[in-house]
Amino acid sequence: MKSKSIAVVFSMIMILVLAVGSIGATQSDTPAPSSQSSGQIYLYGEMHGVDKILDKEFKLWYDYYHNQNMRHLFLELPYYTAEFLNIWMQSDSDDILNNLYFDWANTAGCNPEHKEFFKKIKIHCPETIFHGTDVGHQYNTTGVRFLKYLRSNNLEDSEQYLIAKEVIEQGKKYHFDKDHVYRENMMVKNFIREFDKLKGESIMGIYGAAHTGLEAMNHTNSVPCMANQLKERYGDAIHSVDLRVDIIQVGGKEYKAMYFGKQELTRFEDYAYREFWRLENAYEDFEDRPKTGNILPYNNYPMLIETGQVFVIDYIKEDGSVIRKYFRSDGLVWENLPCTEEFIVE
Repeated sequence: MKSKSIAVVFSMIMILVLAVGSIGATQSDTPAPSSQSSGQIYLYGEMHGVDKILDKEFKLWYDYYHNQNMRHLFLELPYYTAEFLNIWMQSDSDDILNNLYFDWANTAGCNPEHKEFFKKIKIHCPETIFHGTDVGHQYNTTGVRFLKYLRSNNLEDSEQYLIAKEVIEQGKKYHFDKDHVYRENMMVKNFIREFDKLKGESIMGIYGAAHTGLEAMNHTNSVPCMANQLKERYGDAIHSVDLRVDIIQVGGKEYKAMYFGKQELTRFEDYAYREFWRLENAYEDFEDRPKTGNILPYNNYPMLIETGQVFVIDYIKEDGSVIRKYFRSDGLVWENLPCTEEFIVE
C-alpha cells in the first residue's frame, strides 16, 4: 500500500474507532474511565491455531454480530496488532494482514486458517472492531511498525501512541523476565481499559483457555487467571466457555474430553492425520484395563502429559476411515522417554 493511500485509510479509521471507542487511554498515562462498563462479557477459551476451534469461534462471532448486534471482539493480541487489524478492515488490500501474518512466524497464529478467520470476519462481519489486550508480543516488528505509522500521521502526542508504547514496554518486560504473573495482571489491566470505555456494550473475547477459566489460576498457579480476576470486578457479567471441550462416550459412559488438535501424518502410509483428546477424571475407570504393548512417547502429543491420564487418539486414513485408540499414562519410561501405552477398552 502506498504511503499516501495508507495515510488516507488511517485517517478514516482513526475517526471511526475514536467515535465508537476502540482506542482508549492507558491507566498510567491518561485518565481512567469514569466508571466500569455495564455490558456483558462472553469469553471463549481455545487452544491456539486449531482449525476446528477457529470454525467454532467464527460461527459464534457471526451469531453475536448479526443476531445480538455486537461489534467489539476482544483478542489475545497486543493493542497495536488489533489496531492494525482495524485499519485493514477499512482497506482494499490484504497488505496489512499479510504483514501481521509474517510477524506471527513460529507462533500458533501463523496458521492459514487463522488468517482465513480474519478474512471471513472482514467479509461477513465488516463493522467488527478488534481490541487487543495482551502484552506486547512482536514489539520489535509489529509494535515498531505501528509507532512509525502513527508518527507518519503526526500522532506522536495521541493516546494511541501512549498506549502502544506502554504495551511495548509490557512485552519487553514479559519476554525478558518470563514472568507469567506479570503478564496475567497486565492482560487484566489492558482488558479493563478497553472494556470500560465501551459504556455498556457487550463483547465477545477469544483467549487461550488458561486465561478464561472462572476458577482457574494462571500458568504458575500463583495468581488467579484473567477471567477470574475480571469476575471480581464485573461479577455475573462474565461468562466463560471452554471451546476445547467435547463429550466422548467410552464403554457406555460419557466423559468430558479436552480437544488438543490434530497432527499431519503424511509420512505414514495410508494415514492423513491424527486427533487428540484427553478424557477428564477417567484414569480410575481404565487403570486396570489390559495393555497392548503399543507405546507412544509423550513428545508425540501436542500438550503436556502427567501420570494418571487417559487419552483418545483418532487416526484418520486417506480414505476417510477412522481408527480410534486409547492410551494411558502409567509412568512408563522406555529408553529414557516417558511414554503412554495403549489399552483395550472392551
